[in-house]
Amino acid sequence: MNDIAIRVENLSKRYRIGQRERYLTLRDVLTRSFTAPFRLFRRDDQSPVPNSQSKSNYIWALKDVSFEVKRGEVVGIIGRNGAGKTTLLKILSRITEPTEGYAEVRGRVGSLLEVGTGFHPELTGRENIYLSGAILGMKKREIDRKFDEIVAFAEVEKFIDTPVKHYSSGMYVRLAFAVAAHLEPEILLVDEVLAVGDAAFQKKCLGKMGDVAKEGRTVLFVSHSMAAIRQLTHWTIWLEAGIIKGLGQSTQIVECYLNTMNSDEVLVSKNASEWAEMSIHLSPTVSALEPIKIDVHVKAFQTILAGSIYLKITASDGTLISRLSSKDDGIVFDLSAGQQIILQWECPANYLAPGNYRIDVYLDDRLEKPLVSCTQRLHVDGTLLPPRYSRGFANTGYIVFKGNWRVTLVDSITPSKHTHSS
Repeated sequence: MNDIAIRVENLSKRYRIGQRERYLTLRDVLTRSFTAPFRLFRRDDQSPVPNSQSKSNYIWALKDVSFEVKRGEVVGIIGRNGAGKTTLLKILSRITEPTEGYAEVRGRVGSLLEVGTGFHPELTGRENIYLSGAILGMKKREIDRKFDEIVAFAEVEKFIDTPVKHYSSGMYVRLAFAVAAHLEPEILLVDEVLAVGDAAFQKKCLGKMGDVAKEGRTVLFVSHSMAAIRQLTHWTIWLEAGIIKGLGQSTQIVECYLNTMNSDEVLVSKNASEWAEMSIHLSPTVSALEPIKIDVHVKAFQTILAGSIYLKITASDGTLISRLSSKDDGIVFDLSAGQQIILQWECPANYLAPGNYRIDVYLDDRLEKPLVSCTQRLHVDGTLLPPRYSRGFANTGYIVFKGNWRVTLVDSITPSKHTHSS
């Protein structure tokens, strides 16, 4: 029993579509501790569901998930977008509560789940480092000993005394990862948020996670990179539609997962969250000699300010081919509840080599935090002519795409001052 770091039994999480879950912030916890130290936390989801509410208004992000992780194990978590991976880590991090079942975590937890989680935006980088250490139960002298190493790893020396609300998403993630990895949590939870960093930083992060694993600490690692999963993890959990579809030695589970990815099984081309419903539309098979058109339909359930679409293309083995954002081309949009928008992105002919690809599309908010995501498969057929694409910066993958966005506003949406058609 003493060698168990994480125990999960019959864990389930239900969300109501269109309703935003209220997460507890550090300020909420501190305020409650001063005003009502003996108050019990009331679960909002314990009240009965009114008969007038249709069951179709609810989705199960997780359903009857059970597993154990021993101390010192490095465990991968894989699955398509919407499979429940991030929800699982949020429950283990105590950011949200399960609807059914329970999760027992033994040891202090460091987590890196998404941009915007964990730091106080008004505090400087320096202050957030010490705050994070205090939350983990570390003494000041312990944090002092790690401080210079954290700052050097994150490469934010010039901005360490600047409030993190002024950081770029890359700076924010670099510092957040450095804090999570260097302040010696007994359990480290890392989500796909590392994709925000450039290739050099990702490589450095993977190296650090390898060091953490060698030190005997427990790591749960969510990633779409099957190469990283194979390299770092001892065994892997494969989630599909909120349930465990596979669990075992990483090489075997990854092979089964990739075989499924390359089969004719339909991916999650339409998905919904508390924020919005999104669907993507593209031809599943195209010739290398014709352009690829991807339509993204978004319907907001609540107000979204300065939203943007983030698109990632990966090969069937998990190799990153390219990633791009409408925001990089100046296309962002504001949506009110019930309003819709359609964005079309076009890839010119002869840019992608023949083969199988995975298209991941995310709806981001102004902090580049994913609100909802979809996934679709693409097969490019034919023979590649001399390539016309440019090899670009390391953080964009192998292919750099420019422009090619077209926006259609629906239901009399008032566009933000940044919104335009290209």
